[in-house]
Amino acid sequence: MLGEKAGQIWLEGRGSIAGIGEGVISTAFSHSLALSLSLSIKLKKKTMTATAMVRISVAPATAAVLLLVTLFCISSVHSFYLPGVAPRDFQTGDPLYVKVNKLSSTKTQLPYDYYYLKYCKPKKIENNAENLGEVLRGDRIENSVYVFKMREDQSCTVACKTEKLDAESAKNFKEKIDDEYRAHMILDNLPIAVLRKRMDGSQSKTYEHGYSVGFRGNYAGSKEEKYFINNHLSFRVMYHRDPETDSARIVGFEVTPNSINHEYKEWDEKNPQVVTCNKDTKNLPPGSTVPQEVDVDKEIVFTYDVSFKESDIKWASRWDTYLLMNDDQIHWFSIINSLMIVLFLSGMVAMIMMRTLYKDISNYNQLETQDEAQEETGWKLVHGDVFRAPINSGLLCVYVGTGVQILGMTLVTMIFALLGFLSPSIRGGLMTAMVLLWVFMGLFAGYSSARLYKMFKGTEWKRNTLKTAFMFPGILFAIFFVLNALIWGEQSSGAVPFGTMFALVCLWFGISVPLVFVGSYLGFKKPAIEDPVKTNKIPRQIPEQAWYMKPVFSILIGGILPFGAVFIELFFILTSIWLNQFYYIFGFLFIVFVILLTTCAEISIVLCYFQLCSEDYHWWWRSYLTAGSSALYLFLYSIFYFFTKLEITKFVSGVLYFGYMIIVSYAFFVLTGTIGFYACFWFVRRIYSSVKID
Repeated sequence: MLGEKAGQIWLEGRGSIAGIGEGVISTAFSHSLALSLSLSIKLKKKTMTATAMVRISVAPATAAVLLLVTLFCISSVHSFYLPGVAPRDFQTGDPLYVKVNKLSSTKTQLPYDYYYLKYCKPKKIENNAENLGEVLRGDRIENSVYVFKMREDQSCTVACKTEKLDAESAKNFKEKIDDEYRAHMILDNLPIAVLRKRMDGSQSKTYEHGYSVGFRGNYAGSKEEKYFINNHLSFRVMYHRDPETDSARIVGFEVTPNSINHEYKEWDEKNPQVVTCNKDTKNLPPGSTVPQEVDVDKEIVFTYDVSFKESDIKWASRWDTYLLMNDDQIHWFSIINSLMIVLFLSGMVAMIMMRTLYKDISNYNQLETQDEAQEETGWKLVHGDVFRAPINSGLLCVYVGTGVQILGMTLVTMIFALLGFLSPSIRGGLMTAMVLLWVFMGLFAGYSSARLYKMFKGTEWKRNTLKTAFMFPGILFAIFFVLNALIWGEQSSGAVPFGTMFALVCLWFGISVPLVFVGSYLGFKKPAIEDPVKTNKIPRQIPEQAWYMKPVFSILIGGILPFGAVFIELFFILTSIWLNQFYYIFGFLFIVFVILLTTCAEISIVLCYFQLCSEDYHWWWRSYLTAGSSALYLFLYSIFYFFTKLEITKFVSGVLYFGYMIIVSYAFFVLTGTIGFYACFWFVRRIYSSVKID
């Protein structure tokens, strides 16, 4: 019965390696980690049961203290509840308030406020307090006219009657129907969904998020296409009942939209009645009524009915149906197949490198005469130039520091997501976490950038710090500002308000920049990293390189393997972002991320080794660009995805897609490039410290 009694806190969502499991965490952390706290306490008259049964013998005084502590925990347990995560118990007749969210479309990618269309409005529209992530996603959660009573069916209720549609209102409805917009609602933190059949013919339920605003069609005998609105909503609320207390928890929220041209004799605002709506309306087969047309001077009567159904689904598992994917078997097979291939390649690369290097180092250390050493070729010959500072070394320091910042943000975000703290039930949680972690990881960006800068014997550390703090975020902010202006021009709710934009700037200038300076100061104070070999005063001439060792070719080849590690998973990530689906398999994503890092490191080391063997010592930037070139393939794949999977036709929507994909690809470039650089940096220092240099 865990998770079914009051006084328990269950984190909703998925956190296991395969996205399975109920995301339940029953370990008590310290109060400072209250965000991730989950307590399970169940008291009975004679026994106390918890997740684990432990028998402890205690003295009476100790027992009294333990009793007081237990009572205190029970009394203060609510202080650990997370908004939207704590279960709510409803008694029969309790009011249920439906909230409305945005209107969204996969064809335009431009969300709109629910009341942008002429829907029924409450007397006073109240906005829910949204977190940073929700605002950036375009969520606008508001109250609505839809109010139910728990476990009390409503056969047919009139929500409202609109005044005759003016030209603009009719045009807005038609545009949204053309662009296949869907309306979103929320009940007890569960998004509304429409049942759909699975493509594989399975009997298990799958959901479409939100219901369509309307549809196009024509009357019998007419070829003229008309627009019709879904003005009658048949809600179905599933609940799980506790047999002991008779209270219930909501575990499902479904809707069947219909279009009905309602008729009435005389309109009474206090008690509106329509002839076309009765207790049997909810059982009407689709298409059995005259649909409600949308046009100028047309009145629309909005109605709804509600039915309640008891369910065996427990509260902790209520998100399972939302997270179920139609092609889950293909998904698992593709990811495992991809991982096996990449792991096999990585193992081969590691084995070859270890054997070849061991042989090289043994041969170099066994050379006895100077003549033999002079006749020898290979990476040992460039020992006097291999640690020579590269061109634009300051810029390399900036990019490496930024890459460390992105790596830290990604790693910590994934760990939180794995534990279930960033499940889809916490709307905007993932975006909020990423922004805040990015800001606080500025400390590591400054530190790593300064350490490298000092190794290159740089003196203007403050200038280097400013570049680290402003270059990457500045480019991102400039692109984001232009895209936001385009969204604002379309009057979309996806446009970030001025207040939120100001808050982002404050986070950047008020927290991130000072932390970069603190990290840079700490890094610059430390002694410089010593090179294992001395650098010659006069640079060595680089011999003519073979065509396959030319920079452009080797850089482009280097990006293929890291991209191959992620492109299967990338498809599902892009689908969740651009086709409004939930992404929850953070366990697999974490494995893919680790494989990506390993592959970037190994391919960079291999190509760096070949480069040094051909006596080319310009490896600093090459190592960064070799792994970073995988971002080019990511962007090319996003172009392929745009033309094959999306139905975006609007110019602004296309600009938004490619604008955001440029941001993603740029961040991916910096991340993978940094991994490649640090792998080569470690490798080069290791091999040159292993050979005897005269």
